[in-house]
Amino acid sequence: MNRVITVFLLFILFDGSLWGSDVDLLWGVRIPMRDGVHLNATVWKPADSMEPLPVIFTLTPYISDTYHERAYYFAQNGYVYATVDVRGRGNSEGAFEPLANEGRDGHNIVEWFAQQPWCNGKVTMWGGSYAGFDQWSTLKEFPPHLVTIVPAAAVHPGIDFPFISNIFYPYVMQWLTYTSGITPNRNLFGESSFWIQKFRKLYLEHLPFRQLDRIIGNTSTHFQTLLSHPTYDDYWAAMVPKPEDYAKMDLPILTITGSYDADQLGAMQYYRMHMKYGSPEGKSKHYIIIGPWDHAGTRTPKKEFGGLKFGEASLLDMNNLHREWYDWTMKDGPKPEFLKNRVAYYVMGVEEWKYADNLDAIVASKQTLYLNSTDGRANDVFASGSLGKQSPGKSKPDSFIYNPLDVRPAEMEKEEVQNRITDQRYALNLFGNGVVYHTGAFSEDTEVTGFPRMTAWIAMNVPDTDFEVTLSEILPDGTSVNLSQALLRARYRESLSAAKPVKPGEITRYDFNGFTFFSRRISKGSRIRLVLSCPNSINLEKNYNSGGIIADETAKDARTAHVKVYHDAQYPSKLELPIAE
Repeated sequence: MNRVITVFLLFILFDGSLWGSDVDLLWGVRIPMRDGVHLNATVWKPADSMEPLPVIFTLTPYISDTYHERAYYFAQNGYVYATVDVRGRGNSEGAFEPLANEGRDGHNIVEWFAQQPWCNGKVTMWGGSYAGFDQWSTLKEFPPHLVTIVPAAAVHPGIDFPFISNIFYPYVMQWLTYTSGITPNRNLFGESSFWIQKFRKLYLEHLPFRQLDRIIGNTSTHFQTLLSHPTYDDYWAAMVPKPEDYAKMDLPILTITGSYDADQLGAMQYYRMHMKYGSPEGKSKHYIIIGPWDHAGTRTPKKEFGGLKFGEASLLDMNNLHREWYDWTMKDGPKPEFLKNRVAYYVMGVEEWKYADNLDAIVASKQTLYLNSTDGRANDVFASGSLGKQSPGKSKPDSFIYNPLDVRPAEMEKEEVQNRITDQRYALNLFGNGVVYHTGAFSEDTEVTGFPRMTAWIAMNVPDTDFEVTLSEILPDGTSVNLSQALLRARYRESLSAAKPVKPGEITRYDFNGFTFFSRRISKGSRIRLVLSCPNSINLEKNYNSGGIIADETAKDARTAHVKVYHDAQYPSKLELPIAE
């Protein structure tokens, strides 16, 4: 037995194929920025390379070592890979200001790498979330030696961070605490009981959202700065490409996101803007992959999320796909076989990938379903309103009440529930705050792919509140599968940049255009459920309905919203579903 072990160990030691290619390390590389600050990089290089190679780098606030596995893989596969700490984090100089400096610094990094003797002048980037954002932010500076970008789950400032539809979420402080100081506070970040405790305190005691940093014990000038920009203004716009920037983009781009990616709204915003303002040549080089993944799954796919299980096809080898993309765009290799067209999307329920020239080409028709009810009864799943193809005639409006001082929903959030994909409790316990509508049972399997839209005619007695719409598939056995959702703050119903108070009692049109993309085969016998409510959760900034500065509102500002949802011939509230072929 010992001889067998000895022989095996010697085989491992002398057979390089088991170890992969040798890698060299450059530690503590200092990269000068235009203002004199030096950023720190760790560089991995193929040890046996006799000629300069393309450079891949990740610009991260999470410290270089967190990307070691990716870096080592690419260094073993013919690339120089560098991880760079953003300014003020890790071993980089300067002060960290979230999202503010990455574009200019990214430009300097690209051009510095391009001049190194081990670089052949071709530079690209890798990463998701924050490291997806800074790829777009770097691209808007147009460094000459940037050859391609591959942003995954890219955050878009002012769109999905630090708020959605101008509604802040307390996770912002969890993230700011994670990135406080110079090294990641990983254990504190992951201590869910602590964060639930603090978010509950804010919620249950009706404290102003502005005090959240003090409640947590980490007073943050960054948090207060973010709160001082509660709408999409020039502060956020400076961090991302402008329309004229998209018009000039002509390098290959691979966008990656997921149906349950928390930053899908951001990733899609970049894609849509490029499709709207880009040149024909530039748009023809932009590919997008939309998998059945959550945020982390856009980089490391898994077969299960939130109670849903996916097919083997969902498990893309992301390292290999990136390598094939880089080989194609930087080394004149073949196009990745997976990218059969510019749009690749995974259809849940069918468990297969489909392809299209663009997102609009997926939709064969749009099915309009009108909201209706009997005698204004639509307040729970067992006595709900209906969603049907026939437009309503005379019909009483449905009504519900949102009391900001009602804290009963928090009892369902004592335990951490990040993935509510197949959890029905939140629809079954509206506590009178919301209305529910169902379609009839589908007569055949139907693929729904794209972005739903909804128009609701609503009257209420307060100048402002928040609305949330969720769509679910209710399977024949009663299981609920979350499909998509949208948030809307009433005062921003016409523009996310300019507030317009609601006139109490006036029937007003609300267009919910912020739904997330999904692709799923709705099974024969299933129904679609629509829930319209006012969010009342520890996980969102609370709107007390006064019409004032929401970050400063407390219990004394609370006004109970009496909401009426109209659905008649004059005010036809409706849902529009994108139906694929």
